[in-house]
Amino acid sequence: MCQKSLLNQNITLPVAIAIGVFAGFSDNTIVYSAADGIADIFINLLKLVSLPIIFLSIVSTASSMGSVAEIRNLGKRVVKYTLLTTVIAATVALGLFVVIDPVRSTIHAGSGDIAAIQNISYFSYLKTVIPSNIVKPFADNNVIGVLILAMLFSLAVLSLPEKNRTILHGFFSSMFQAIMKVTTWIIAFIPLATAAFICLFFRDLRSGMEFESLGYYLLVVLAANVIQAAVVLPLLLKWKGVSPLHLFKSMFEALSVAFWAKSSAAALPMAVKCAEEKAGISRKTAGFSLPLCTTINMNACAAFILITVLFVSISNGVTFSLLEMLGWIFIATVAAVGNAGVPMGCFFLSSAFLASMNVPLNILGLILPVYSLIDMLESSINVWSDSCVTAIVDQEVKEVATLKDNESALELAPNS
Repeated sequence: MCQKSLLNQNITLPVAIAIGVFAGFSDNTIVYSAADGIADIFINLLKLVSLPIIFLSIVSTASSMGSVAEIRNLGKRVVKYTLLTTVIAATVALGLFVVIDPVRSTIHAGSGDIAAIQNISYFSYLKTVIPSNIVKPFADNNVIGVLILAMLFSLAVLSLPEKNRTILHGFFSSMFQAIMKVTTWIIAFIPLATAAFICLFFRDLRSGMEFESLGYYLLVVLAANVIQAAVVLPLLLKWKGVSPLHLFKSMFEALSVAFWAKSSAAALPMAVKCAEEKAGISRKTAGFSLPLCTTINMNACAAFILITVLFVSISNGVTFSLLEMLGWIFIATVAAVGNAGVPMGCFFLSSAFLASMNVPLNILGLILPVYSLIDMLESSINVWSDSCVTAIVDQEVKEVATLKDNESALELAPNS
């Protein structure tokens, strides 16, 4: 069955890609409308299961743990590597920005469609993340609100007597399995969705996006992301004894969904499935770490915020000392961690920072058309980083468990 599924996928995906490329260059409005419709439906279906997966995965995983201390231990490991990788991403971005120096000439930006950007209030969004009722976070697609609910329910379940905890664990685990079954049905339509995404991608390329004036800026953004994904994260994996190539192959389907859907949250169902079934990551670690990482682990976002703020600011005559530039590593890291749940969050966060510095936002009007391309890469790299953090945490948890088993065996062994 597995070989048959893999064979079908190896056939249908290349065919879907070829159809998507052909349709993208067809210059046919009917084809483009159909692709828009298919893409929207597929993303909506993924969003349909993404928030329930976050909630049920965390609660069902937490309810199977023995104590709050076990959750705290797992959470501390996830947060530690999330902060580490995000700080490294921002640092690499700053280093490339200084070396390449993308601001080499004055950019003459058109008016652009940035009226909405100037009215963005990111911090007003943050006030709404604390849910006022159980249903509202799901209705509002409030990822952080759902995460808060999941953690509250998890702590509450763990504080109950063992009999009640067992019953609730069975309920939430069964609900999680039901959602994953629905996810399996949705994933079956990936070839069709891939053709639609690729069609829209090549349509956008043909629309005449202006690359020349932003060439060096794009070079810095792309280089920062590639170095983080292809050098930093694999080195971290090898340091912890995890094979980067095996993990990449195992998570490839999830990375593909994130790339074409431009959403790490939309790729979460596939990421959980790949982590458990292909990467060999334990159900407990994958079910807890991946939803949490999807919410707080945004390596690519940190790099984008730092590069974009410095690029637009310096292009408008703002000067930064070396110490101020280093300070942006911290600012970009904190902003990226708090970014989850905001559509085009990296772009809006950058505009909010620039607006608070009274920097004109016209250049963002030029970045906006190419952000679609950047967003695709960022989304897949964020999922790749989530996968790396989860694999590392799983490796550490397994090593600790093995060490404890060995110590217990030595204690039980008769004295010679």
